[in-house]
Order: sequence, then structure tokens, then C-alpha cells
Amino acid sequence: MMYNKRMTKKEIIQTGQSVLEIEAQSIQDLSTQLDENFARAVESISGTQSRVIITGIGKSGLVGRKIASTLTSCGTPSIFIHPAEAGHGDLGMILKEDIVIVISYSGETKEIVDILNFIQRIGIQLISITGNKYSKLAKCSDIVVETRVEREAGPNGLIPTSSSTATLAMGDALAIALMKKKGFGEEDFASVHPKGQAGKKLLKVKNLMRKGQNIPAIHEETCMEDVLQEMSGKKMGMTCILDSDQNLIGIITDGDLRRMLQKYGGQILRKSARECMTPSPITIEKDDLATKALHLMEENKITSLIIQNKSGKIEGIIHLHDLWGTEMF
Repeated sequence: MMYNKRMTKKEIIQTGQSVLEIEAQSIQDLSTQLDENFARAVESISGTQSRVIITGIGKSGLVGRKIASTLTSCGTPSIFIHPAEAGHGDLGMILKEDIVIVISYSGETKEIVDILNFIQRIGIQLISITGNKYSKLAKCSDIVVETRVEREAGPNGLIPTSSSTATLAMGDALAIALMKKKGFGEEDFASVHPKGQAGKKLLKVKNLMRKGQNIPAIHEETCMEDVLQEMSGKKMGMTCILDSDQNLIGIITDGDLRRMLQKYGGQILRKSARECMTPSPITIEKDDLATKALHLMEENKITSLIIQNKSGKIEGIIHLHDLWGTEMF
């Protein structure tokens, strides 16, 4: 190996740009190759009640592991099996109800060809992702998703670059199409990503709000002495004010109390909640994202939000500490 000391920074940048441009073009070209086979693959996978088994070797194997991970996180349970290990017992992991996706750009890789007989013998549906629709793999497949590229980005076309990138992109296309086909939405995604930042940011207010007896609330005619007891007991620095129909009409916060004390002094205890409340408090709906709740709190410099339904009733309270507890901010 010869170290090219004469390669300038400009030439290095140009090389990087060339690789990216070639690979980007390969993916663009790939989008024009999509046909009914892609749709058939999505429909077939979405209809299975079992798993997706993915296999491939070398660069295709690494891409296969990523595709299996993406499919699983998007609502399609998938596992990766190494083809070299498959013939030494791992084939026992494959069930007749599964769907097998085999990844091989050439479609002629020996380790891949060696397991095709087993797949055909037990009658598993086989989907291939390959750059060669005339290969042994393609001929054995029920569905062929073609990922042919015009050229690799490396010198002499020796290194899988454009082809592996195209295969990875095709896996993403399958995953997202499957999400939409199966109706796998934000709540589903959050439920399988409870520790990830993406999942946390999809948390909804209803997943964090305090409900029932934990909600500080009093009637509008309640005297301020009892209001103080309610606020102290619930320890949220606020309380909701309700009318005779239990509809929300106002809020009293610690800040309101300080301002009322400055204005009325000891006379405040003789006043009613209605006389001291702030009417029409800022509210949020339970199906709103927790990130929206945080934005409203920061924008309005408040620490609590009332969750109110369309009929005016209170469904819960969310406090700034409840958001901090998720460690997503």
C-alpha cells in the first residue's frame, strides 16, 4: 500500500464529494426501479402474523442487521441470522410461518445459495433484495426487490459502496412503507422506545399528567384560608377554581397569593377564591405532546398546565417537574 503524500486537501474534499454524489445518484436511480414487487413485498410482510428473518453475509450482512433493527423498531418483529451459522443449527430458528428476506447483491454468494434448498423445502416465503434479478437467489425467490446500481463509488468498482448504500435505503423504504400500511403511529413508536430520545419526545401529556385526587381543585366560593390548605396539601404551587358545574373558570398560584398579600394583607383570608383567581388559565389537551407542554410553560413562565377536555372539565395537571423527570430535556 502506497501512502499518497501529494494528495492535497482540495483533492481529498473532491474525492469525498464524488463518493457522495455517486451514492446519492444511485439512490435516486433506485427510486425509479421500484415496481409492483416492492408493493407485493410490503403487502406480504404486513400480512404475516409471524416474524421476518433476514440473512446476508459480508457488507450485505451488516446492512441486513440494520434493516432487521429498523423493521423491529417500526413495528415489524425481525431477527437476523448469519448464513454461515444457519447450516450449523440456526436454521432451526426459522418457522414455516416466517418470511425470509435474503440480501445478496450478486445473488450468487455460496453461503446464501447453500440455504436456499432448506427455505424452499419447508415452504417459507422468500423475498430477495439483490442487484441481479437473473441470479440463483432471484430465481428461487417469490418476490425480487431489485437494487441494481450503475457503479460503485470506489476505484475499479471493487468495494461495495453504492450497492450497500442502495440496499440500506431500500430497507428503510420497506420499513416506512410497512409503518404506514400497518398504521404504526407515534404512540406505538414511543411504546417500544421508552428509553430513547425519539420515543421520549413522542410522549403525550396524558402519559405524564396527575389525575383524580392528585388534582388541586376547589369551588369558586371557597374562602382563601381553605384555598391555602388545598394548595399546601397537593404541593403543586397552584389550585384550579371550579364553578357549580365543576367547570374550570380560573386558577390561583403561589404568585397570585404573593400579589394578593401585598394588595390586601391579612384581609385576603376573608376573600373567596373567585375574588383572588386568575380567570381563563392556560390549558392543554391530553393528546398533545409533552414537548408542547414544556414550550407553553417556558413561553408563559409558568410551572403547571391544566389538562381540560372540550366540555370544560379538568382531566389532569402536568407540572414542570413531571417533564424534567423524563430526562428528555
